[in-house]
Amino acid sequence: MSPTRKGLLYGVAAYGLWGIVAAYWKLLTVVDPVELIAHRAVWGLAAFAVLTLVAGQLGPLRTALRDRRTVAVMALSATLLAINWVVFVWATISGRLLEASLGYFINPLLSVALGTLVLRERLRRLQWVAIGLAVGGVAVLTWRAGQVPWVALVLATTFGGYGLVRKLAKVEALVGSAIETVIMAPIAVVYLAVLAARGGGALGHEGASTALLLVGTGVITAVPLILFTSAARLLPLSTVGFLQYLAPTGQFLLAVLAFGEPLAHDRLIAFALIWAGLAVFSTDLWHVVRASTPRERP
Repeated sequence: MSPTRKGLLYGVAAYGLWGIVAAYWKLLTVVDPVELIAHRAVWGLAAFAVLTLVAGQLGPLRTALRDRRTVAVMALSATLLAINWVVFVWATISGRLLEASLGYFINPLLSVALGTLVLRERLRRLQWVAIGLAVGGVAVLTWRAGQVPWVALVLATTFGGYGLVRKLAKVEALVGSAIETVIMAPIAVVYLAVLAARGGGALGHEGASTALLLVGTGVITAVPLILFTSAARLLPLSTVGFLQYLAPTGQFLLAVLAFGEPLAHDRLIAFALIWAGLAVFSTDLWHVVRASTPRERP
């Protein structure tokens, strides 16, 4: 399998999982969003520790942790990721998943801009057409909000910046994600310890099912994040940007069909424009992948 096809497979899997993960957070509405993210960091560290051990990456992990520059870069990516997690979980629990999906619809445009401006990636003609359609869809969604959509903007900028940092980081996907959780986990442990000392916290107070769901946040965190960082290292940032439409599409459908959030007619128009842009971009990408794949001789 070529690196491009492998990257596409990783990207589709990552964003497909992120598109439905809101349903998991809805099961934990009894937990404060900040506390939930703290648990996510702690149990995520446990999940990444197991994965690193199984993959035989303990050596590279130790080497990376000794490199101050690598740790500094991962601290930046961990900060962006933590902010993104908190805002998304809060929006999901608060019944604002449609606004959150708007943020992830905007995010690919930001990734494309970062790819062209920072990394000097060039776009083909059909890609520009796709961007134009996506811009139209995002404009309709932004206009429909009637105010500055701060949830959407925070989600778009933090995850767009995260993708760029991970693209530039000189560290493999699994090792980098493990370092991020190593950085976040001590802060999360202190927060949970203080919460428990004050007699609060969901763990031990909300039943066994909630406790199991909190522990499961480690797996929910680790799997799509590794898939995403693998895709980001194998694909142009602009391509990664358009694959990101899969996640907000899933969130959009969950918000409307499962959670009953109101859907206006203009949102459907915006949704159609964005999907049209994705279809154009995907068609162009398919032709490029097909042309770059060596044909077998008869």
